[in-house]
Amino acid sequence: MKRITLVCLFLMAFTCLFGEEVLVTGPDGQLALRFYIHQGLPVYSVSYQGKAMLEESPLGLVTSAGDFSKEMRLVNTEESTINEAYSLDRIKRSKVNYVANKVVLTLENAEKKQIAITFQVSNHDIAFKYALFQYRETANAIIVKEATGFDFPQHTTTFLSPQASPMIGWMRTKPSYEETYVPDERLGTPSRYGEGYTFPSLFHVGSDGWVLLSETGVRSLYCGAHLSEGSADGLYTIAYPNPGENNGIGSANPAIALPGETPWRTITVGNTLQPIVETTVPFDVVSPLYEASRDYRYGRSTWSWIMWQDNSINYDDQVRYIDLAAAMGYEYVLIDGLWDKQIGYERMPDLFKYAQSKGVDVFLWYNSNGYWNDAPQGAKQKMNNAIARKKEMKWLKELGIKGLKVDFFGGDKQETMKLYEDILSDANDYGLMIIFHGCTLPRGWERMYPNYVGSEAVLASENLIFTQEANDKEAFHAALHPFIRNTVGSMEFGPVLLNKRHNRTNDGGTVRKTTDIFQLATAVLFQNAVQMFALAPNNLDDVPSFEIDFMKQIPTTWDETKFIDGYPGKYVILARRSGEKWYIAAINATDEQLSVKVELPMLAGETVLKYGDSKNRQSNVEELNIKKNGQLTLSVQPNGGLVLVKR
Repeated sequence: MKRITLVCLFLMAFTCLFGEEVLVTGPDGQLALRFYIHQGLPVYSVSYQGKAMLEESPLGLVTSAGDFSKEMRLVNTEESTINEAYSLDRIKRSKVNYVANKVVLTLENAEKKQIAITFQVSNHDIAFKYALFQYRETANAIIVKEATGFDFPQHTTTFLSPQASPMIGWMRTKPSYEETYVPDERLGTPSRYGEGYTFPSLFHVGSDGWVLLSETGVRSLYCGAHLSEGSADGLYTIAYPNPGENNGIGSANPAIALPGETPWRTITVGNTLQPIVETTVPFDVVSPLYEASRDYRYGRSTWSWIMWQDNSINYDDQVRYIDLAAAMGYEYVLIDGLWDKQIGYERMPDLFKYAQSKGVDVFLWYNSNGYWNDAPQGAKQKMNNAIARKKEMKWLKELGIKGLKVDFFGGDKQETMKLYEDILSDANDYGLMIIFHGCTLPRGWERMYPNYVGSEAVLASENLIFTQEANDKEAFHAALHPFIRNTVGSMEFGPVLLNKRHNRTNDGGTVRKTTDIFQLATAVLFQNAVQMFALAPNNLDDVPSFEIDFMKQIPTTWDETKFIDGYPGKYVILARRSGEKWYIAAINATDEQLSVKVELPMLAGETVLKYGDSKNRQSNVEELNIKKNGQLTLSVQPNGGLVLVKR
């Protein structure tokens, strides 16, 4: 096998060809992907600044139309560059300039059938996908297996969340991407359920850097995938859904029309965590699938269910939460499950009119259920069928409803991905935004679907109501999300619980272990274009007024996001800009006071408001003058937070 010489890198050529070897680098030459054929097997490796991030890793597909994983040879290479600017108001930055080097490799198997692999390499991101062609009369294919793998060096540790077994959990609603991440595990550690690991997946390659794996561009034309169980030597491969998902209905293997393509697999690489936190690759390589039917407005919402639970879904309690939204100046109220029975279809129009009279618009909850779970909450049997769905959406549009929250999906099969897309597409026809709950990871959907505004796909705030364990570990989990789950897509967590006790009267139930300022910080750290905040009416009177003022002014869309410092599960410091206003948020999940020297050039020489905690957990706010060099030391209490706001 021929070896690639350093001459290629010195010349900064983005591809170098040596027989059946290809080297593709990012525009700055630091990130390099090497593709080659080894004894008929297509493989690749990844390095950053000359250090191995992925060792020799397999590529290829096994399909009903042919085996494209072995006995392959490279027959053609096409090179190009990409320089694309786009705007997107629902992700971590509103304006993106994507610059990458692109190569399309055409490979041929022993039967002379061809497959193409497209690689796009930017300074910190690699995205790749497969394309199949029509083979004479064969115009469709079942993907039997994807050989794609990611082989990590032995000194790597993992930050992974297990894929749940199908039809387990409450009312047989899993998998729903609500398992916890385990930090710094050894390669090849068995997952909790033996089903592998969900995307996104974070890997710490020792002192050499970090790698984040995920996928994007998944829609009705493919299934959602995840990582297999890892081997002891560090190889993880692409795995398809368990056949038992969706109550066993539908194929676990994707089917595609020919010619056709797979979704993108993405690899984000850095020698620090900054590229991981700031990546936009899930959106860089996809395109909008349709135009918005209207201008969608994002913003803040109240919802009674998070603190007052099922019994609050009655007319009078919803009026109280509408009044809370109006008092906060919020755009929305979410009316949660059971409204169809406990309020009734006949009374809902009056409730909608009351909200609208207060300047508050409505999101309404629906159960996705057809046959894939036993969740009893309604409204049911409305979203899973096109005829019923369109009839319901027509009624909602006539009543001025602005969005839906659809819950309890059944897995990652192609059939379920089609349901997500059908709901989004139909909703856009009726001017409705969509939030998904009890659901899969969003995969580039903010750019693909203009009315998509968020997904749960995380162990979210409802668990703080359900168990004390979730409260005991709240800071730990919160310090993971900005590095993993929220890096690749909107995260509808439902943050900012200012009740000390998680019940209706703030005097019973589970006990919050984090401080008020920690809670305020999560409004900045957790990104979602429509935020369902967990405030309760009593908070208008029982927390300091400056906390309420902060929550009245907090934005939910951001023009810029910058990673300042942190380590997954320990602490995080993040800066976000909305318009001209910067917010710097920090939380501390350790048992000791955190003291970190940082540089904040965006605040250099400015006077800011500093929201912090005293050692006895009391919140406070004060003015702080930042030095002209932007340097300062941030001190954050255990289970506490800190927020700086440019005035």
